[in-house]
Parts: sequence; C-alpha cells; structure tokens
Amino acid sequence: MAFEFHLPDIGEGVVEGEIVAWKVKVGDKVKLDQPIVEIMTDKATVEIPSPRAGVIAKINFKDGEICPVGKVLVVIDEDGAPASTTSSTPSSTPASPPPKAHAPTPPAQPPVMRAAVASSSTQIEVVDVSTGRERVLATPATRRLARQMGVEIGRVPATGKHGRVTTDDVKRFQDAPRTTALAKPAPGLEERIPLRGMRKRIAESMSRSVHTAAHFTYVEEVDMTELVAVRERAKIRAAERGVRLNYLPFIVKAVVSGLKKWPMLNASLDEQAQEIVRKRYYNIGIAAQGPQGLAVSVVRDADKRSIFDLSNEIDRLGEAVRNGTATRDDLTGSTFTISSLGKLGGVLATPIINFPEVAIVGVHKIEERPAVRDGQIVIRNLMNLSISVDHRLADGWDGAMFLQDIKTLLEDPTTMFMEMV
Repeated sequence: MAFEFHLPDIGEGVVEGEIVAWKVKVGDKVKLDQPIVEIMTDKATVEIPSPRAGVIAKINFKDGEICPVGKVLVVIDEDGAPASTTSSTPSSTPASPPPKAHAPTPPAQPPVMRAAVASSSTQIEVVDVSTGRERVLATPATRRLARQMGVEIGRVPATGKHGRVTTDDVKRFQDAPRTTALAKPAPGLEERIPLRGMRKRIAESMSRSVHTAAHFTYVEEVDMTELVAVRERAKIRAAERGVRLNYLPFIVKAVVSGLKKWPMLNASLDEQAQEIVRKRYYNIGIAAQGPQGLAVSVVRDADKRSIFDLSNEIDRLGEAVRNGTATRDDLTGSTFTISSLGKLGGVLATPIINFPEVAIVGVHKIEERPAVRDGQIVIRNLMNLSISVDHRLADGWDGAMFLQDIKTLLEDPTTMFMEMV
C-alpha cells in the first residue's frame, strides 16, 4: 500500500522547508524512523525520519527545491513492491508542481525548462534560460513585448515582486544606453553558485531586518583594564573546574543587567496585532561565524546562570554550531543578540539587528591604547562597543543609556557582581 508522507509542521511559524539533501533514492528500502531527508527551514536544519517501513516509491521535491508544509514530500510503498520506473528521483524531473515563484531553484538539465505558475489574476511563466539570470519571472504579455522590441529578457533588471520583470522594466532597458547590455565575460571567468541552504537563510533574514527595522547605531569606548585583571585571576579557578573563561560571559551578564533597566530593548513588535511585546525572560543570542555562515546560538535564561555556567554553555553552543549538531532550540528563541568576532572584532561595526528583536550589541577587540587618566597619558586595555537599535521601538536615549550602563559594569566589575541576581 502506498503511503503519502506530507511535510509536517516542524516548527512554530514554519510554512515551508528547503530540501538540503536526500539520504535515500527511489527504490531504496527504508526502516521506520530511518533518516531520509535533511530539510532547512528559517529556524534550523532538521533530519526527517521515515514514518513507515517500506520502499521509496516517489520523491516529489529535488535538492534545493522548496516544499510547503502539508504537501506530499515522498511516497513509501509499505508492501515493499518494486518502485515504478516513472517515479521521480532527486536527479530527474519531479512529478510535483513547479516550485513557487518566490523561491526559484537552480536550473536543471537541459538548460531550458518551462512551467506555468498560477496567480490570482494572471499567469507568470517561469523559464530557465542560458543567458542572463538563471530564472526569469515575467507574464506572457511582458515576454511578448520583449520579443517585439528585440530585447533579451534574461538581461533586463527586474523590479517587480519576487524578482518579476515588468513591462516598464523592458521599456527602460530598451531606452537605456547600449552600455547596459554589454556582452558577458568570457566563459570560465565567472562561477555561478546556487543561493540555497544556510546562505539563503542568512540573505533572507538580513534583507528582512534591513528593510523592516529602522536602524540607528551608537558607539562607546570601554576601558576593560579592570575586567582584564579580574579575568586573569579567575582563569585559575575556572581551569580547576574545566572552564575556558573568556570575556563573553561577563558581557552577557552586563547586557542582562542593562536589559532589566531598559526593557524596551528586550522586546519585539507584533506587527499584525500592532503590539509591543516586552519579554521578562532573557535568552541571549551569540552571533558568530560558523562553517556554513553566520549563526546565532541562544543562551537561555542567561539571567539565572553564573559566569562559569555561562562560559560552559557558550562553549557548548559554539562547538555544536561548528560541528553542525546544533538543535532547533540551540538556534531559536533569542530576545537580544550579541555579535562578536573575538580577536578579529575590529575597531567598529554596525551590526544588523537579529529580526524581530529590537537591538544588537557589537563587541570589538580589546587592545592596549593610550588613554588620558588624571591628566596623564597611560596605557589601558580599551574596547569599543556598538549598538544598533530599531528606532521604531526605542529612541537614541534608550540605546545610549543602555550602553552606558553596560560600560559602567564592565569598567568596574565590582558593580557587576553587585548587580547579579
């Protein structure tokens, strides 16, 4: 008996998933709960186990394609009968409807493939072409106009929704100076890499944040000399407990203290309900570079953890990200984010807010620099902190005072320990 496995709801708010890699092919025998496919959502990458034992009879979505929640992902023959030779595989043309227009997939072989995508009032024709962009979205009327004007539609810059070429785009291209239609570089001088997986999620997340939140940035210099000394003394006690102590746990503690004083920065905006949601819990995201790109791991209940506990959890999460074993809980649910490149932190950056949060702090490198203290030039361990804030929900005063509170705690660790709960 053929069992149709529909892509389940694999996370709150998740409506679709991108096929990262199939672990089986048509004709393979599978056991119950055997991993069969790796799927990436906007929350995390997960392995989907087989819901039945049997033989893979049909695969409806290839690597790189988008499968909406509720659609038939795979068909399993529970009777173990040989799979039909007409069944789709990841390396052949899928029997499923074409991918949605807003999530084009890399071109298949042969290089030209046509499919019609239904719209509310018209049809958008999706065509893979061997010139210009890898996929061109345009209505039949726009394509007809391009043909009449002798315009190669694959070279027309798109301004329509989801990257659709409009009739105005075609007209502007025709009227533009001919330098806009220069020949492409010789073969071998360019490499085309499909935008998929983690890189695609990062692109979507960053684009959404920049085009939604009204960013502004404030920067402050922090004298870390006293904290450097405290950390050096504490490293011995930490080593006895198997803890690798760096500066991030202290910064997390200072951030949490500041968020308690400035709760608007530990919030989010429910745009549909037009409500500001203040969080009374403190899940601090740590943004750092992983093997597949930027990842934000989440230290939950940071306000309830000790410095040593924070250090261990930050190390655990960093290791999970590097090894690709981080779970959905490890990567979701942050209320505020700290972005740090460690020793490569540079002098200044303007980090992009981890949407839908309100703010993000950028931590830069600590280095010895001259400073004036009591009228004398002395060498101190100085560091810059930057904060990017969503001006829709918080004012410049909020961001500046929040960073000043963090500065006070980091410059005088004694006050930090007094603030801890």
